[in-house]
Amino acid sequence: MQTPWGDFPVCDAHVHFFSPAFFALLAAQGGQPPLEMEEVDRRLEWRLPASCEELAETWKQELDENSVAKAALIASAPGDEDSVAAAVALHPDRFWGYFMANPLASDGVARVQKALAGGLMQGVCLFPAMHRYSVADARVRPVMEAAAAHPGTIVFVHCGVLTVGVRRKLGLPSLFDMRYSNPIDLHSVAMEFPGVNFAIPHFGAGYFREALMLCDLCPNVYLDTSSSNSWVRYQSGKVDLKDVFRRALEVAGPRRLLFGSDSSYFPRGWHAQIFQTQVQALCGMEIPAEQARLILGGNLERLLARSARRG
Repeated sequence: MQTPWGDFPVCDAHVHFFSPAFFALLAAQGGQPPLEMEEVDRRLEWRLPASCEELAETWKQELDENSVAKAALIASAPGDEDSVAAAVALHPDRFWGYFMANPLASDGVARVQKALAGGLMQGVCLFPAMHRYSVADARVRPVMEAAAAHPGTIVFVHCGVLTVGVRRKLGLPSLFDMRYSNPIDLHSVAMEFPGVNFAIPHFGAGYFREALMLCDLCPNVYLDTSSSNSWVRYQSGKVDLKDVFRRALEVAGPRRLLFGSDSSYFPRGWHAQIFQTQVQALCGMEIPAEQARLILGGNLERLLARSARRG
């Protein structure tokens, strides 16, 4: 992609893959009787895919049109990892596979182990507030052990404020518990598993100070820059995205920031405005080209290379 720093590959660390199975899983949570898919379609007013293969082709075309080299696709409900695996199998040169897991579910750990063993998935996404557990809970340990056993795997841990727009649109309850949202909870885990790389999305989504503390103490923790980062309104004093990037670079350095857009549904597609806003913030800081190249894609490529050494 052509950027203010030159032409180089841009990779997106945060794209939700809203498959037919994802919508079916949400519809099943809609009460008794479950929501009909026609009702899901009516409430969302989105373009729902007919198959995960069709959605994979749509995302490939979207990346092509926006000159994005590669993206991490996230299966955004526990149990939907096969949808993203199918997309990665179709276009392994364009997609990495991530999937949401609930370690406390009866089959949660087994699903993580199976997905990672399949060779197509490289990111395990944990949402402690959503599923109401501490990331330091002993029941989560097998997930970390599975990640450690598969070099090139990232454990993505959502911290801070959590809102899921699609659930709100469908009238589904979001009984999240922010007691489990603090990045500090990850400290002991990251220290115990130094060979596992962890990603905190949205700069900690309101727990920016704590996310920076964690990064300062644990060199295997990375910050994902995705979304509008509207959480800055919770910060004391006037803080903008340029301030956020500056402080993150001071603490974590340019090799531990991962550009993400938090793209999700169609017809909106790839969230180019998020990219442009982040590019403007980085330009305002006058960062050198090599740092921009790392943040906007190079770091993610390095971390997810199967033969890469950790760290």
